[in-house]
Amino acid sequence: MNSENAGFNSRQVHAGEFNDALGSATVPIYQTSTFKFKNADHGAACFSGESDGYIYTRLGNPTIGALEDAVANLERGFAGIATSSGMAAITTVYLAFLGAGKHIVSHNSLYGPARGVMETIFSKFGVEYSYIDTTDLDQVRKAIRPETAMIYTETPANPTMGITDLRALAKIAHEINVPLVVDNTFCSPYLQRPIELGADVVVHSMTKFINGHADIVAGMIVSANVKLHKMLKHVMTNMGPNMDPHQAYMVHRGLKTLGLRIDRAQESARKIADYLENHPKVEWVKYPGLKSHPQYELAKTQMDGPGSMLSFELKGGLASGKRMMDSVKLILLAVSLGGVESLIQHPASMTHSKISHEKKLAANITDGLVRLSIGIEDVEDIMADLDQALEKV
Repeated sequence: MNSENAGFNSRQVHAGEFNDALGSATVPIYQTSTFKFKNADHGAACFSGESDGYIYTRLGNPTIGALEDAVANLERGFAGIATSSGMAAITTVYLAFLGAGKHIVSHNSLYGPARGVMETIFSKFGVEYSYIDTTDLDQVRKAIRPETAMIYTETPANPTMGITDLRALAKIAHEINVPLVVDNTFCSPYLQRPIELGADVVVHSMTKFINGHADIVAGMIVSANVKLHKMLKHVMTNMGPNMDPHQAYMVHRGLKTLGLRIDRAQESARKIADYLENHPKVEWVKYPGLKSHPQYELAKTQMDGPGSMLSFELKGGLASGKRMMDSVKLILLAVSLGGVESLIQHPASMTHSKISHEKKLAANITDGLVRLSIGIEDVEDIMADLDQALEKV
């Protein structure tokens, strides 16, 4: 089939497929570290780039390549680069575009380690940073310096669910000739495709929605053009945070049900967000599908649905939130997100604990904020679990 012109669900099943010698119906696992050459000339041609043959799995592997092609197809990008984890994807991007004296403008509410590694590791090598609210474009413009080399955001933001206008942010980035990098983990390409909105690079923790089964850690980088791809590929192959072939096989298998899983979880999330917003013990709920969300209208213009992630705060703050989280039975008290199981966690003390209290408050990550990832269980059972847990608050 011509997967380029097919619908999303057809492409998620068939994109990246290739015909192997035995006619396997699924992409085989090429569990090998190295590949033998036909002869010395063939080996030399592979190393020179005159041949597209495989050399060594850190440099390329058919199983990994199939997954890279599939995700790039779904993101409508030029090419993908698979990595061993989401943080490996993020640090590869940082290494490709940043260096001593360079500056990054980034969202103050995003995945905690993505900010933490910048503040604690990259800063040691002379990289400077400004963490601001990228949903406020005036803050973005004011943060830009002559040495700014990248604008990096995550939308919806983790864990505040703020929505950044990607079309407008891409325009700002391109006016100063720097790349816009977007972490699309919360949406996946099923709900949002940042490259179509002007982004230059997209990163994913494929541990989350793309794999969807809480059994693999993996990352992906998708670039908009060949120049960016070559720059990022050079860093990845030399630094070595490559994916394993079996890991790639597992993620590719999970990818094939992405749309089905998100449709199911999103349908439940809409009901749960409405339930929580009307609960007398809940102070507020942030969910892109609620009209009370400050960027509700913007979300409808760049997302194909509000997703299955939400955050909320109970009246009584942290003490009430902890009591509730300790009382859930069906929902798992665990970090991560985007799997078939519903998960609940406390960002201030868990995923964002390495960020100072002052910086968390500046990013609207309050001590009472609770993050909820809705899975594919029966919505009645999820709501019953929330109900019994809230009764104990």
